[in-house]
Amino acid sequence: MRIRHFAVLASAALIPLASAGAAAAQTAYPVKDATLTKNALYEAGALPATTCAEKKIKANDRASARAYLDGIVECLDNTWEQHLTGAGLPFKKIRVKHVAKTPKKWCGFTTGDYNSQAYYCAGNNTLMIQLGRSWLSDADSLWLAYVGSSMYGLHVQNLVGINTAFENMSYRGKSEDMEQARRRNLQTDCLGGAFLKSVWPLDGRHSRDWRRLVGFMQGDSKGEGRWYGKTSSIKAWLRAGYATGDPGSCNTWAAPSAKVA
Repeated sequence: MRIRHFAVLASAALIPLASAGAAAAQTAYPVKDATLTKNALYEAGALPATTCAEKKIKANDRASARAYLDGIVECLDNTWEQHLTGAGLPFKKIRVKHVAKTPKKWCGFTTGDYNSQAYYCAGNNTLMIQLGRSWLSDADSLWLAYVGSSMYGLHVQNLVGINTAFENMSYRGKSEDMEQARRRNLQTDCLGGAFLKSVWPLDGRHSRDWRRLVGFMQGDSKGEGRWYGKTSSIKAWLRAGYATGDPGSCNTWAAPSAKVA
């Protein structure tokens, strides 16, 4: 059974979900910080169309899965470097750290206990990945490409100032805090979709692979915090990025609340 979306990105977001100890805010919806709503990222156009060759991967084989992800990250670096530097925006390659077991504490945060996890640390631009049975059992799907591309979205947010602006946002209670976090997390889904469009079609892949990936998406479960969005919201933003290949389609910060529910 596919691991839930929440299990992936709840632990993935080692950028804090909200500013620690933020005071009660006077800020009201919608989001008004121009770094979030009018970022230059949205004006840079579609990502460049590039070729990304997926490396061979075997089911339940950690070594080939790690090599596969490293290859996807190399493609991501290539695509985003061209795009950001071409728009006069800062770029730095992401660092990848593969671990057999995620430490309980990393980057100043307490991690989860899932058998497959991915975490991004903004402080050192590092993506840490633990590949376990839940991801390795169906490794020939596009799931690992999605993990890499959506996690890279956190890196892009960090590079263009979105992360810092998000951390500095104040909020008036838990509901507003969670909506801000959903805007951040849903944007990474959209950016991941935009990257996949920029390298599509991948050799040997078909539209059914894309549809299957979309079908894997699962939102926040009943009784859990609303940090990542409903299944329909996640699918909608992933599709939005894929439809255009343009980060300009990923402005979750200016979207009405209903679109980031």
